[in-house]
Amino acid sequence: MDKKRYKVVIVSDSHGLSGLLDQIVKDNPDADLFIHCGDLEDNPLDFNRWLFVRGNNDFFPGDTMPMERTIKVGEHRIYVAHSHRVSFVNREEQLVRIARSYGCDIICFGHTHCSMIKRMHDVLLVNPGSLWSSRDGKEPSYAILYLEGMQVEAELRFESEW
Repeated sequence: MDKKRYKVVIVSDSHGLSGLLDQIVKDNPDADLFIHCGDLEDNPLDFNRWLFVRGNNDFFPGDTMPMERTIKVGEHRIYVAHSHRVSFVNREEQLVRIARSYGCDIICFGHTHCSMIKRMHDVLLVNPGSLWSSRDGKEPSYAILYLEGMQVEAELRFESEW
């Protein structure tokens, strides 16, 4: 049984404000993994600490961002997608169904620019919001997961805390 405590930083929708990614890495030197849920709008090859998925605004020539990915971290499997390819109606239920089909217990997604952390059908959904412009009246934000064994903690970090 893996008892290491992992710290995973999740962002989405930076829309070309790539200097923020460097700042987030600098502010989280103890992080084990950095995940970007799409709409980078920059060259992903310039950010070697980050794992990316493609958002609906990612068209950088020659990039290799997949539309979705699964990542094993400790005893958890994380499904990552931008979520623009699932319907707005019942988005969360659709994401849970997809994630479960891949054996994932955590979903990280973006596109909506609305931050949230919630559990649905024993799956943790994490939308870190947007680093650029939120659409829910909250400040720009990102999320952090702490994983230890089967335990999961999640939090949002808002711009005023950066």
